[in-house]
Amino acid sequence: MKAETVRKMKWGVERRYEFIEFRLYWEGRINRADLTTVFGISTPQASMDLNAYIKDAPNNLSYDKSAKTYVRGKKFKARYFRPDPEEYFAQLSAIHFGLVSSEQSWIKTVPHVDATPRPERDVDSEILREFLSAIRERVALLIVYQSMSTAEPSRRVIEPHAFASDGFRWHVRAYSQKDEEFRDFVLSRVREIIDHKDCVSSPEQDLDWSTEIILEIAPHPHLSPQQSAVIQQDYGMVKGSKKIPVRKALVFYALQQMRLDPRYGENPLGQQIVLLNATDVLNEINMANEWGC
Repeated sequence: MKAETVRKMKWGVERRYEFIEFRLYWEGRINRADLTTVFGISTPQASMDLNAYIKDAPNNLSYDKSAKTYVRGKKFKARYFRPDPEEYFAQLSAIHFGLVSSEQSWIKTVPHVDATPRPERDVDSEILREFLSAIRERVALLIVYQSMSTAEPSRRVIEPHAFASDGFRWHVRAYSQKDEEFRDFVLSRVREIIDHKDCVSSPEQDLDWSTEIILEIAPHPHLSPQQSAVIQQDYGMVKGSKKIPVRKALVFYALQQMRLDPRYGENPLGQQIVLLNATDVLNEINMANEWGC
């Protein structure tokens, strides 16, 4: 379909076409009831959508009279949907952890799934709302914060501009007026928001946030050629390595999450991937001495 034609389509119709292709690609079938259930449209409208889609992509589906449903064509080629395993697993994970119901997801047949438990961090919804407002309006917040370095909570004036996750907990990225630098503040440790203040910085000054660092990973050098090939395939490496862009502010968390100890030892099964440019990366984040590199 021509780009100009797609631009003229109503967003709702294009979204329903994307859903049709999602179901056809991942589940191999779709019917009118799927469209009416997910989008709340009428049965006649669902029929119109399917008929219009068939006219647009006749090779992508056909009607199975015995099953009374549309099935994926052998020459299926997505036009409105990009198959993405990570997106599929994100939906599956959201269902598993109760973030959305199966009815809210585009996945119809939910496979059996489990995951390692993720202890929830107690983030107050009203505090989160205040941070969202502060970021939108560009105001500073006088907060009561419990750090790990002090026995009692203390007052701080911070200027939030972004959120970041280390995979286990959420931080707010903010300028600390007391420390005169940008830092990460764990949201669950914000005890109270007392007042609004004026900002003295701008998000553009947070160079650690805007600077990108490349992590170049490769299989552990002591893996066998066969094991190395498996790891390369796992991570989609090209010519034995893969480059991963990360914000400078998140590099330390990325190293932790990927279990990338720059001082990797002789045990390749204990750390299957290594950081090829460890010295450069650690120098960038001023941690070379701490890691002994």
